[in-house]
This record gives sequence, C-alpha cells and structure tokens, in this order.
Amino acid sequence: VQLQASGGGLVQAGGSLRLTCEAGRTSSNNGLGWFRQAPGKEREFVAAISWNGRYTNYQDSVKGRFTVSRDNVKNTMYLQMSSLKPEDTAVYYCAASLKAVAGTGADGYRYWGQGTLVTVSS
Repeated sequence: VQLQASGGGLVQAGGSLRLTCEAGRTSSNNGLGWFRQAPGKEREFVAAISWNGRYTNYQDSVKGRFTVSRDNVKNTMYLQMSSLKPEDTAVYYCAASLKAVAGTGADGYRYWGQGTLVTVSS
C-alpha cells in the first residue's frame, strides 16, 4: 500500500484545512490513520478509521474539531480540521494498518506516507 498525504499549509488560528491521503487499491481492506509530529516531540496518534468507515477514533485534543473520513471508491482518506490551534502545528502523516480496524499505536500501522506540514499561526 502506497500512501501520499497532501493539503497542509499555513492557516490562522480558528481556521480550517482538509488533508487528503491517497492510498493504493488494496487500502480498501485496511484500517487507516492519521498521526502527527510536532518539532521536538514524538509522533502521536490523531485519528483512525476502519476499513468500511463505520468506526472512527480520535485523540482527545482533536475531538469535536477534526473529522476523519474515507472514500474507498477513490482510495482516499480525509482529515477535516476545524477550529485549528497553534498546538496543532505539526507534520501530519497518514498510515495504513494490516487490520480492518486500526488502533492508536503507531506500531499497529504497516505502511506510512510522507508527511504534510500544517502550520497554525496565532
């Protein structure tokens, strides 16, 4: 499974961005997730979605602000981010698990895309 994330950029606090992760054809059977890594910090879980989109999971700090979704026809996952805060600034990565329902740990994901930088100014 090859993954490519895009959609990052510079946005003011309170603004919105939508990240896109283009995945290979086999990704329709895989749970997918978003992670992020801020400068000087470890990579952390952001959101995950099951293979059929029925189950989602979020880090507490993004609940109510971020929404993960997927379109298995287009082999694409999205992360709609709203009410962005400066602490959301990070490189965002998409990842694919071998499981249909992926968890929150990075070690549960087998395939990773390159990151896309999100910068939120105050």
